[in-house]
Amino acid sequence: MNAIALPSNSPPEGEYEDLLSLWSDLESGLSVLLSKPLQVQDFPGKVRSFDLWLQELVAHDIDAALYLMFQLASTSSVGYSAAHALVCGTLCHIMAQDLRLAPSERDSLVRAALTMNIGMTSLQDELAEQRERPSSAQQEAIRSHPEESQALLERLFVNDQLWLDVVGQHHTNMADQVPLAQQNPEDRLTRILGTIDRYAAMISPRKSRAGRSATDSVRAIVGQEVDQRDEVSYTLVRSIGLCPPGTFVRLDNGEVAIVLRRSEKANYPLVASLLDPVGQQQNLPNLYQTASGKPRIQSAVARSAVKVELNHRTMVRLGLYAAQRISGMRSLITAPASLGAR
Repeated sequence: MNAIALPSNSPPEGEYEDLLSLWSDLESGLSVLLSKPLQVQDFPGKVRSFDLWLQELVAHDIDAALYLMFQLASTSSVGYSAAHALVCGTLCHIMAQDLRLAPSERDSLVRAALTMNIGMTSLQDELAEQRERPSSAQQEAIRSHPEESQALLERLFVNDQLWLDVVGQHHTNMADQVPLAQQNPEDRLTRILGTIDRYAAMISPRKSRAGRSATDSVRAIVGQEVDQRDEVSYTLVRSIGLCPPGTFVRLDNGEVAIVLRRSEKANYPLVASLLDPVGQQQNLPNLYQTASGKPRIQSAVARSAVKVELNHRTMVRLGLYAAQRISGMRSLITAPASLGAR
């Protein structure tokens, strides 16, 4: 089955109606936490609470989580710093599962990802809005922010030493050909976070440049071919794909589509066409299971090149509807978890 017309009577998915709002609320709450940390009572407890919230949203449906996360990263209204932290935290959570990290290491990694730039939150937002190169004072603040962030977290009574150590050295380059199991925990987690940090920074737009496509971002980090000895980059590509949900692609039939869900066949996702071959927006998207062979993905497309307003609730539900009916994708659907209000 190559194309599936948009169903006119798809069943209501009440929890999916709330999913976008819950992700937006998480991003907004994280923005407040990172911008005014000294005004937060029990800061470590609040971070743990946001971490649990993130885990629930990913457990609900990982493809929907990736879709919404990548869309928020390219259109965020709360500021670059919080959006970047949420992308990094989410990807680190997914990576930790696939790399089979111990639960304690997973917790330290994700919480470090959420707070690694807390020493320069306002500056990070400012840099994302300016077109000129950073001034000498800004460059110094960028250089010193890992240590500043670690010191601020200590003032906020974070006592997880692994969390603190990873924040303090998150810009340190770690050997990427050494097996992760042979590295000590702080170096292992720093290596994972460093890769995710660079990837997330590349896909996110700033005033000085448009965000790269997810595919270009991966290739800028790992090259054209992923070396399996680099476990982190290899796992990143294997986990979310070169074209993850929420990113845009050009098909070899000339259409531009958005990726809705991964499939069991790596890098052959389920996509929904948005623009026809002459660039006109389609009234009703066609769904294509690219793993079937036609059409194929020709290239990735950056978000800045697609001038289409999307109804994310509809797209998430459409992807779920199709995946439930396509053989070979049902096993990727996670049983819905409880999504209690926060």
